[in-house]
Amino acid sequence: MDNPSVVDMDRLTTWMDENGIGTGPVTDVVELAGGTQNILIRFSRGGQDLVFRRPPLHKRKNSDETMRREAVVLAGLANSDVPHPRLIASCDDHDVLECQFFIMEAVTGFTATSEVPDDLVNSLDHQHALGLSMIDALAALGRVDPDTAGVSSLGRADGWLERQVPKWRKQLDSYAELEGWPGSAALPDIDKLGAWLQSNVPTDWQPGLIHGDFHFGNVMFRLDAPKVAAIIDWELATIGDPLLDLGHLLATWPNETERRTVGLAKSLPGLPTRDELIAQYSQGSARDLSNVDWYQALACYRLGILLEGTYARSCAGKAAADVGERLHRTAESLIEQGLSIVLSHTVR
Repeated sequence: MDNPSVVDMDRLTTWMDENGIGTGPVTDVVELAGGTQNILIRFSRGGQDLVFRRPPLHKRKNSDETMRREAVVLAGLANSDVPHPRLIASCDDHDVLECQFFIMEAVTGFTATSEVPDDLVNSLDHQHALGLSMIDALAALGRVDPDTAGVSSLGRADGWLERQVPKWRKQLDSYAELEGWPGSAALPDIDKLGAWLQSNVPTDWQPGLIHGDFHFGNVMFRLDAPKVAAIIDWELATIGDPLLDLGHLLATWPNETERRTVGLAKSLPGLPTRDELIAQYSQGSARDLSNVDWYQALACYRLGILLEGTYARSCAGKAAADVGERLHRTAESLIEQGLSIVLSHTVR
């Protein structure tokens, strides 16, 4: 491993011995790149490929709680139809490695945002099946009963949908503390989008377990078939309305007209259309999809504000300027997408 100081493998091995996780030497240790600052280390022991996951070395205030929640979710998915990394064990004793951590089974597969196998590139039918498989996995997640899975304590369902716009607006306003950020004027008409969302909150919805960040970058696909191998990175999982996950996928679905996804759209031109995605979801879910546009618009609002946070930090010199500018442009694109939904409902 390039950086042995990331984790004390001797102490980790001792802990695994004490908890019956494999036998013999730990081999093939390699640090994995990920979409977050959390640390992922893949290794082999006793003929099994495993992945260790812990917070960053310089932990944020909620880093340990995030790891604990993610382990709870993976444990709760054990008997479900949701493709996920199988949890092996978790540790909340910070005397072991000074943090919360867990070990899960390694997943064999690929992430389409970083690599697309030739056989997939060369088959429009496989690309289409791949996209439908993502929807099938998402519908399966929407069918999970939080009480049965033991995850109902992860969030407060009462008023969850009504709280979304005020919550994210408050987050946007908090960026004003960062010197150099031009304020909400940096995202023109975001108030118009927020007002429409707040005025059209669905009144009839069913709480469930949501991933919170469902898109191509957080899905691994099998190498032998155009199917989802596992949904990964569950750190934002909570109890809420699963249709927001569908909205998030629709908002981030590869589109040649949007800068952020144009590359993937060109690599996978056979992906299902938006209407096909919604129709496929309806086959695996009893949820009312009549307000799907609202959920997509909310996803645009939420994700745009989250990405604007990096731009605000870059204005204050706390994040790379090029990354900040790129994510700001993406945030603008998302708000424009949300407003196009508002317009489509206004002119009906």
